[in-house]
Amino acid sequence: MEHNWRIETKLIQEGYKPGNGEPRVLPIYQSTTYKYDSTEHVAKLFDLEVPGHMYSRISNPTVEALENKIAALEGGVGALCTSSGQSASMVAMLNLCEAGDHFIALNTIYGGTYNLFAITFKKLGVEVSFVSPDATKEEVEKLIKPNTKAIFGETIANPALVVLDIAYWSEIAHSYGIPLVVDNTFATPYLCRPFEHGADIVTHSTTKYMDGHATSVGGVIVDSGKFDYTNGKFKGFTEPDDSYHGLTYTKAFGNAAYITKARVQFIRDMGNCMSPQNAFLTHLGLETLHLRMERHSENALKVAQFLKNHPKVESVSYPLLKGDSQYEKAKKYLPKGASGVISFSIKGSREDAVSFMDHLKLAAIVVHVADARTAVLHPASSTHRQMSDKELEAAGISPTMIRLSIGIENVLDIIEDLEEAFTYSN
Repeated sequence: MEHNWRIETKLIQEGYKPGNGEPRVLPIYQSTTYKYDSTEHVAKLFDLEVPGHMYSRISNPTVEALENKIAALEGGVGALCTSSGQSASMVAMLNLCEAGDHFIALNTIYGGTYNLFAITFKKLGVEVSFVSPDATKEEVEKLIKPNTKAIFGETIANPALVVLDIAYWSEIAHSYGIPLVVDNTFATPYLCRPFEHGADIVTHSTTKYMDGHATSVGGVIVDSGKFDYTNGKFKGFTEPDDSYHGLTYTKAFGNAAYITKARVQFIRDMGNCMSPQNAFLTHLGLETLHLRMERHSENALKVAQFLKNHPKVESVSYPLLKGDSQYEKAKKYLPKGASGVISFSIKGSREDAVSFMDHLKLAAIVVHVADARTAVLHPASSTHRQMSDKELEAAGISPTMIRLSIGIENVLDIIEDLEEAFTYSN
């Protein structure tokens, strides 16, 4: 029976549904292997003729429960968990592109994804063109080629905090018969459901807000089931797959062709699967996602307002801060909140920024973002420390820029920690 539950209820109830006398909480099926009653049944599993688990590299009951929960949250026909967010981005795009193909990505995406597309994909024969989120349709159209297979962007860019105009980019993509792929990591399905605005495929680093406690690395791909892969551009979906005796994905799996192909080709061959333990922890974390995202967003807006009015702050970026360049788009796509990540620059030098951070007590200096605890990072001194100030500016990172990931602590304690650091730093 289908339930038209609201998302808060889906976060608790979807995924694992115990039967009579079964464990109330999702079990960890810590097994690589499954037993069968006949050789014939195993053969049918390997030919994709019957559902079931053949090996935990390809599927596992604990991981499947998490996949079912996330598919329900995003409103998709299916989901596929991977070993990391980077892995989800890789599989999502390689499932669409082969050597000789091309796709377009927004230039504000996470630096790790940028490198994956620009450097590693190039070695695989897949070309990417990067474009500004403010590009006109005419500018985008100049980049589109006969072999262009997708457009990729992030709902809330990390760390630029640019909000993707999903409807605008999906309209462009669909006018050329290609899907829009959206990384929804920072927004989560609680704050934004990209499929409702025209996106076709969604990815997440589940390591961030979905887990929420910095315990589990993982990723996920979700298929809307709405894109038509029989339009002549995607032969991998419409021509026989010799590794499955000539099976054709669109014929065999209908609107779940994309997500099925991703699993039975890429996870089968690359082995970048999520572990049952990480799936269990992520499934558990999702049960409180709505409560946490409300507090993350509420706290972050208050902190952004505090920083905007502080005499030692040069500039602040937070999508739902009035006056922010992303404010109107955030009101449209993120009406319930804009997550907990803030970028701001303090007045002074790189040394002043470092001194400020070194005086923080509650906010921890970590190379992570989007969990329950407030965290801080100074890109110029860590992830981008090899660059000169001039090179940092060219990359859009000022020497005094600080990224704050606001946690779910009492916001007054967070603000007091920032104020004390401003007082005692240079």
